[in-house]
Amino acid sequence: MNKCLLTVLVISYAISISPAVAQYEPPRTYTAKPDLQGYWSNASLTKMERDPSYAQYGLVFPPDQVPQLTLDHPQVVRQATDDNQVWKQLPDGADLASGRGYNAFWVAPGSSFAWVKGGFRTSMVTYPVNGLIPYSEEGLKLRRENRAKYSGVLSDQVTMGTDGPESRALGERCLIGMGSTGGPPITNVRYNNLYQIIQTEKYIVIHIEMSHDVRIIPVTEEYRRAKITPWFGDSIGHWESDTFVVKTKGLHPLHRERHYVAALSNQASIVERFTRFSDDQILYEFEITDPIYYTEPWRGEMSFTSSAEPIYEYACHEGNYGLSGILAGARKLEQESN
Repeated sequence: MNKCLLTVLVISYAISISPAVAQYEPPRTYTAKPDLQGYWSNASLTKMERDPSYAQYGLVFPPDQVPQLTLDHPQVVRQATDDNQVWKQLPDGADLASGRGYNAFWVAPGSSFAWVKGGFRTSMVTYPVNGLIPYSEEGLKLRRENRAKYSGVLSDQVTMGTDGPESRALGERCLIGMGSTGGPPITNVRYNNLYQIIQTEKYIVIHIEMSHDVRIIPVTEEYRRAKITPWFGDSIGHWESDTFVVKTKGLHPLHRERHYVAALSNQASIVERFTRFSDDQILYEFEITDPIYYTEPWRGEMSFTSSAEPIYEYACHEGNYGLSGILAGARKLEQESN
């Protein structure tokens, strides 16, 4: 079936579903808590901030315009038109900085907008109402500096060093997933948008497909006293009725400063909420407070949709020819220049 036609059929089906789930009774564990376990995906065309072309719609797309807006989305167009198998000529590398290092066959960001609370969303950000992250002037300045320092891309020029692996991005080194798949806050990326949730009375574990990252969240009111700073921060969780609430502070500085979606300082606090919304969805909500980067606290929502597919091994180190190639190429250039 044509991918575009399939997208329209899926959207038409979703629109026909009644959003009346206020009385939904979730499956429960032996402790009577909602069962969040299983495989879930947050793949979608909806991104953290609202694209300017969608500003006129507010938070939710008009249902009658969703099919055409979906077909017109650049990623859907790319999936339908990109020649995934045959290269007519050797690539010259001119499109690498814009993310075209992979053709469409290798990416799976999703083929429809995020379906949240009965509507297709224009952004994950719900407050401010314009769907944009409320950076302060100082926050924007720090974010630009950190992006140049940690991501290696400043405008269209690659500026990252090649002295050794420590001068490369964390994702390139297979230390932590690319994007913000592990959070907090959790967001979607170009591929590997699957999650496995394991739940016990004392812990909830979020296993992230991207780079096999894992967040182990104890059900407690006390933060750890360890001197080691975890990549994803110190998270603790508790139940508020049928919602699992996670509070996080103390993200690793290399993670919070280079955060692809939302830069964070050592004063940041993040609250995440996981609610079983239906048999097929978990509602994910978050709120970020950080006086260093933002003018006010801001909030967002997205959905995890149940997946019949399990998580497969992400063999990052084993297949990481890119990092060794980058460093070897730099050494070769040094030899040639001497």
